[in-house]
Amino acid sequence: MESIVEIKKLTKKFKKEKAVDNASFSIQKGEIVAILGPNGAGKTTTMSMMLGLLHPTEGETLLFGMDPRERAVREKIGVMLQEVSLMDTIKVREIIQLFRSYYPNPLSMEELIRLTGLKKEELNKRTEKLSGGQKRRVGFALALVGNPDLLFFDEPTVGMDITARKLFWDTINELAAKGKTIIFSTHYLQEADDISDRIILFHEGRVIADAEPDLIKKQLTKQSVSFITEHSISEKMFLQEAFVTDVFKKDERVHVITDDTDAVLQTIFTSNLDVSDIRVEKGRLDDAFSQLVDTEKDVS
Repeated sequence: MESIVEIKKLTKKFKKEKAVDNASFSIQKGEIVAILGPNGAGKTTTMSMMLGLLHPTEGETLLFGMDPRERAVREKIGVMLQEVSLMDTIKVREIIQLFRSYYPNPLSMEELIRLTGLKKEELNKRTEKLSGGQKRRVGFALALVGNPDLLFFDEPTVGMDITARKLFWDTINELAAKGKTIIFSTHYLQEADDISDRIILFHEGRVIADAEPDLIKKQLTKQSVSFITEHSISEKMFLQEAFVTDVFKKDERVHVITDDTDAVLQTIFTSNLDVSDIRVEKGRLDDAFSQLVDTEKDVS
């Protein structure tokens, strides 16, 4: 795999406080990576250093093997920050055409309209007349305008309605399928769970987790298989298995707590148990998030 982003022992101090503390990771071509963390965890500072907007106190950031401030790098990246700021007294179509002129191989206006959902009436509006959601769409178009290989999004769906969010994430998946690399931060943990290939979790400037969402949940949250049965089932049948930690009955359902839901399902089927309404609960990312952060607090 080709490394698009390399972060090596990155540290950023503001006076005596460390906003980022010895962070190291790499991101491969085509990955969708969510950078998560509580407020003040260091994720925005890290993204700013990745973009070359802040200079690290220690360590190194490389994009495409180069310093992020290099022009060759800037021509390959697109950025949409949480606050979209646009020049006034200019039409949306005009600002997009202006930005297209900055890049050697920009996307066509037709492709930008398709990817972002911009409407004809929005293209003819002056930027100061746009609603918050419309500004987000324009900001998205400006991030894509140069046909970038690497995209950064800071809280990208804030202010978007359900329809706009769906279009945004459908477009992100389409871009990743074409080999684009996506990095985003969000407070919507369900988005990170649904969309990202990988999560990098920051707490107090340090990386405390870096894995696929399902792996993080599997390691840190309870998983269970539950079902309804009219027959008596021996708890020992499940408890004798190494992958089962508990069995109990609640609200007419039998719950089997496990670290391997597939193995529990196989036991049910191979034993030919007469059960119905089988439900698999894999745990939630917000539970894992809270557990990781609380553990770090206890350690520190």
